[in-house]
Amino acid sequence: MGRGRVFKAVLPVVFVVLGTIIVVQKQGSWKGASVVGDTTGFESESAQVGSDEFPWDEIPGSKELKWHACYKERECARLLVPANYSDPSGPSFNLALIRKRAAVSPDSKDYRGPVLFNPGGPGGSGVTFLNSFFADAFSTILGGQFDIVSFDPRGIARSSPRASFFATDIEREFWGQGLLTSNLSDVASAWARSRVSSQLAEENDAGLLRHINTPNTARDMLSIVEAHGRSKIQYWGFSYGTILGATFAAMFPDKIERFIIDGVADSEDYYSAMWSTALRDTDKALDSFFTDCANAGPEGCAFWAPTPENIQQNLTALIESVRAAPVPIRSESGYGLLNSNLLRSEIFSGLYFPYASFVPLAQGLADLAAGNGKTLFDLGNPPMYECVCHPEGEDLAKEVRDSQVAVLCNDGEEVPDDLKSAQEYFDMMMKVSQWGDLIAAITRLQCIGWPKFPKHPFRGPFVGNTSHPILLIGNTADPVTPLWAAKKMSKGFKDSVVLTQNSAGHCSISAPSLCTQKYIRDYFIDGTLPEPGTVCETLMPPFPSAGVGVKELDTQAIWSTSMTAEERDITEAILELSRNPAVLQFPGFKLSLPRGRKI
Repeated sequence: MGRGRVFKAVLPVVFVVLGTIIVVQKQGSWKGASVVGDTTGFESESAQVGSDEFPWDEIPGSKELKWHACYKERECARLLVPANYSDPSGPSFNLALIRKRAAVSPDSKDYRGPVLFNPGGPGGSGVTFLNSFFADAFSTILGGQFDIVSFDPRGIARSSPRASFFATDIEREFWGQGLLTSNLSDVASAWARSRVSSQLAEENDAGLLRHINTPNTARDMLSIVEAHGRSKIQYWGFSYGTILGATFAAMFPDKIERFIIDGVADSEDYYSAMWSTALRDTDKALDSFFTDCANAGPEGCAFWAPTPENIQQNLTALIESVRAAPVPIRSESGYGLLNSNLLRSEIFSGLYFPYASFVPLAQGLADLAAGNGKTLFDLGNPPMYECVCHPEGEDLAKEVRDSQVAVLCNDGEEVPDDLKSAQEYFDMMMKVSQWGDLIAAITRLQCIGWPKFPKHPFRGPFVGNTSHPILLIGNTADPVTPLWAAKKMSKGFKDSVVLTQNSAGHCSISAPSLCTQKYIRDYFIDGTLPEPGTVCETLMPPFPSAGVGVKELDTQAIWSTSMTAEERDITEAILELSRNPAVLQFPGFKLSLPRGRKI
């Protein structure tokens, strides 16, 4: 895509609903697919989350997958799928797919086929996710027998056409500034803004917006599997990807070969558009920050105090101080105000990946308490937005809020249009959790005034006698997908098992547990499930212990134990996933840390 004149502006931090996380595998191909182009392809820095150097618009859509070398050791393809599966001869969506090929040939007896991943969202890009360090780490966890595959769901990022309510990115971003920079308790303003956004969505709809929903994406996943000559799916879905996964399993229970949903959301609550169960364990996750910080001592945690209760009191006082007097900031990353909304959203985001965020978050809080807000402001990393000003005016590699809203509002029950109902919902969410305003602002309230499209016929129930039992994974202190939800959803799927990871953080890869990842590997390779009630521990705490540096902590807690070569490789992979600060650059993890604990 050509580039025109560039304008830059500092934009506020806005995070995605459930978050975007994902997994990958070593190089390999799917049977039945052809590969086009040489192996040099178009390369990009895999560490640069979201960089896009591949000319997607030059790949024609096809009902047969043709893979092209792309990025760095990846292959890309496009797949045409019907916008409406009830009218297969009608308009289509052109899905963008990416894979990292297995280390073995498809003709090898060791080849085990593709594993399809969804990173979460809704609105998360699977292409962006696999074009990163995630691919190698997940390949190591699963083993080199699998292709690692993902895609941008219909209406999202590089899949076309995508949901777009605005003519240019700059219009969208400046309109979105009010989401978290204004008073989050100002329901009336949020109500009015949503009505305008919904009207823009309807005005810019070319007739396909109504087809951007989770049941259709589930059907697209079956199309992807069938396009590779396979009849059953192997899947690992995170966060919102568990809603997509539960939808697929309920719609196509006989199409399951291996199926993991990780960081499990309450699908019934999601489709009702209530979001009333997501925050059940958020305070548990925050309590873990207080406890781990206190245990680490002043050398391990910069925001240390003698007891968890002392740390909690200090944080409450700090939030109230910033609420009363926002901190003016001019730093290398930009300028703006560090107000209580930004501070709370950074704390909330920091709960997603404790091993990547707790140490720098504690440092930022300590600096703020000492009068320096720059550290914490820079952790939020307000992006310098680049506007490409030409007739198209959009960066198609960018995940935009429009796609998230389209999926949420098309999936959920119709939301009342009146202000009174909006205020009642907001008040209810604040009773559920002190973080209720953050979730309300980016979920149900965004659907006020949404066009009254017919809903997809599938609305549940989320039950099924699947052709292979499902593995569900939940953390004991997940900030947005409580363990309770995994246990609830498991009841609907015969012989499914819940694996519990005793950690804070969102999804299993937010904490280093060799136990969890070995169960995942065994499940994908031979289909075995852990015993019901199994609980996996982590290898180390998020903070270094008092008087023990990170390197020494790793030596004591991990490498001194007796491990096989395979276990060492898996351990290195999960350390990379849980502690690499780049994970926080994905939608949902907006504490964008330029440096962190070395791995």
